[in-house]
Amino acid sequence: MTSPRKALVEVRDLKMHFPISGGLLRRQVGAVKAVDGVSFDIFEGETLGIVGESGCGKSTCGRAVLRLYDITEGSIKIDGTEIGTMGQGQLRRMRPKMQMVFQDPQACLNPRMTVAGIIAEPLDEHGKLSGKAKLDRVYELMDAVGLNRNFANRYPHAFSGGQRQRIGIARALALNPRFIVCDEPIAALDVSIQAQVVNLLEKLQDEFGLTYMFISHDLSMVKHIADRVAVMYLGKVVELAERDELYERPLHPYTEALMSAVPEPDPAIEAKVERIILRGDVPSPSNPPKGCNFSTRCPKVMDICRKLDPEYREARPGHFVACHLHDAGIMDNQTNAGSAGAPPRNEHKQQGEDA
Repeated sequence: MTSPRKALVEVRDLKMHFPISGGLLRRQVGAVKAVDGVSFDIFEGETLGIVGESGCGKSTCGRAVLRLYDITEGSIKIDGTEIGTMGQGQLRRMRPKMQMVFQDPQACLNPRMTVAGIIAEPLDEHGKLSGKAKLDRVYELMDAVGLNRNFANRYPHAFSGGQRQRIGIARALALNPRFIVCDEPIAALDVSIQAQVVNLLEKLQDEFGLTYMFISHDLSMVKHIADRVAVMYLGKVVELAERDELYERPLHPYTEALMSAVPEPDPAIEAKVERIILRGDVPSPSNPPKGCNFSTRCPKVMDICRKLDPEYREARPGHFVACHLHDAGIMDNQTNAGSAGAPPRNEHKQQGEDA
């Protein structure tokens, strides 16, 4: 028997609402619900992919998990330690365990610092290495990410986009973290460089036993690197499953639409793919629709979808979805063709608490 996997990151009912102020007194008149009740686990040594359209809350979720924001509500545990309610002083001691690789490799590097200074900055803040030991550590990190040691005294503007991203990765590795959030690390790179960076991330994961939260809108790249995939829409996780299960048998209509947009390299298969075109725009996160957030664009929408928010449930072992199409109690009362043929639901306990 194999031992159960240990969850390094546990997120329960995470909410990140940004206040909207108005009027002469600048009182709060509403909130942008960027992340609205998200729950998931990330197991040691795995990569959890987070996908979805622009503006669905992926990056905000990643930053909130690392407590770069003071969250509105919810629980975040890193290696069993609750950080959701920690003050900044306590969080400082947790920073070496969790790091981030940012999307824009140019904007996240200080143009007035050399490569050696950038990589050594975490060591200055959290470490106690002497000058010689610190420089040796910088060279070690540059070797790990494939940067020439002779470039240590150069400035970021002298490097290409892919090399800058390697500098950012080396900086993230400086404190030997266990968990790294990769916020669209390849989005600003040329296609020819993207594969190099992803292969580097996989190599470092095997070498150092890293755990990744990989945020991207590139479904093909997520399929390559992720072990499990969570699909977000308008601040909520609508589906989460093992990678192959999600790509081959998606349950949520939004996931089906996303998967239909993934290009196939085989022209014969590509010619048979039926694209699912979603009508309308994504609703505003400051004024989401009543019921299911996807009800305004869903090709399989039912009356219940416009009234009740679907429960996030385990429809298959390890496959979670928030959709009324997979609620047996509701399905029994539906007669339209769009709701026929849904599998019966067993009452499974959700992974953690209900979102």
